[in-house]
Amino acid sequence: MISYLSKGLTRILPASSRLATLVLASVSLSETAMADNRIDILRPDAPELAAPGPHGVGRFTIELTNPDQYDIVSIAADQTPERYDRGLTVEIFYPSEDHNAPTPMRVFLRDGETEADIIGLSADNVAPDKTDAPYPLVIVSHGYPGNRFLMSHLAENLASKGYVVASVDHTDSLYQDQAAFGSTLVNRPLDQMFVLNELERLAKEPGTLLEGLVDTSRTGLIGYSMGGYGAIISAGGGVTDVSIGYEWGAPDGLLGMHKAGSPDHEALLDARLKAIIAIGPWGRNRDFWDADGLSGVRVPALYVAGSVDDISEYETGIRKIFEESTGTERHLLTFVSANHNAAAPMPAPAESYAISGKLGWAPFEHYADAVWDTVRMNNIMQHFATAFLDLHIKQDAAKADYLDLIPNAEDGVYARGDDGTQKPEHTYWAGFPDRSAKGLLFETLKKGD
Repeated sequence: MISYLSKGLTRILPASSRLATLVLASVSLSETAMADNRIDILRPDAPELAAPGPHGVGRFTIELTNPDQYDIVSIAADQTPERYDRGLTVEIFYPSEDHNAPTPMRVFLRDGETEADIIGLSADNVAPDKTDAPYPLVIVSHGYPGNRFLMSHLAENLASKGYVVASVDHTDSLYQDQAAFGSTLVNRPLDQMFVLNELERLAKEPGTLLEGLVDTSRTGLIGYSMGGYGAIISAGGGVTDVSIGYEWGAPDGLLGMHKAGSPDHEALLDARLKAIIAIGPWGRNRDFWDADGLSGVRVPALYVAGSVDDISEYETGIRKIFEESTGTERHLLTFVSANHNAAAPMPAPAESYAISGKLGWAPFEHYADAVWDTVRMNNIMQHFATAFLDLHIKQDAAKADYLDLIPNAEDGVYARGDDGTQKPEHTYWAGFPDRSAKGLLFETLKKGD
């Protein structure tokens, strides 16, 4: 089942006033961006591929229903019925015909009560650009809790470069409906693959807004935290017996459907999924996987982490996932000294700065990092996501150069002639301006390593 929603938001950004000096102009733009909760800011030192692509960006909302699913929340509470029709709200970002004035997105913040408008590149319900359609699909999957707009900066950026991006509101994992954790453990990969199937159906159905717009045979999946957990399962990483038996996990052994080597898990895997990006993926630090289960990941993977992540953990969690995914080529991008908020969340809306009476702390902490500037992290993520997905989804071999890097960015030597050509001793990270690749690690392991 499906229905279409229109948000009806029509506020247009105010025109920027002209100022007398460059310094004052910079200050004004910065203040305007903060006041308007801009999520599309591009820093002057952003790496090359962070810049938006040639397309305008449109968006619309769809409501999907996955029938006859286990109602994990009811089962965990010993209630009935045990089956229900599971609804999912999905935001579709897509290449548009024109660069329309952006319209704001109304979002809940971390406390599930406060709302704010955020503004990026996208305009609501504008005509798609079908010149180069159908476009590859990217599914975006948030953390626990989160919502479909948490990574909209990345979704919009990819849509401007010729992707259709489906960002999912995962029921029971949202700021305003956060429920039993077992629902997220079981449903996250099921939601991801259900959305893939539904978008394929809609792309072939006459009269839908997606008709002829998306090519699901070329699909990427981006997940943050529990979204990364789901992406690993969707890509072939099966869970352990230990995790299936946790009393605080999924009830009635239902997580067993994702067990490594089980028929149910094998049936979930889909050849249309060509690559995953897992940002701060959770689970290895709690023994949801082991080396055997992670060896089942069978598509190219880009893992992203903060080196002091205290949620998914770095050495015992994300780094182990990277090392043990031996069934595929994979990369690990590390933001040195960043915590769990590395790269994925949008810049914190101004409304998040106030202490929440419900939470007892400022929701700002949910979006920001104590060391790294969020916009810088977002720009770096946009750069690497573009290179990785273009290489593996669009088969753009030229993007491989952006992933063939000296592991420690600070070991790189920037050496170019006056005409900009590289000297033999140049080893600086491709696409990064001089002195801008700081505090970053990028490691690569081949299949079998």
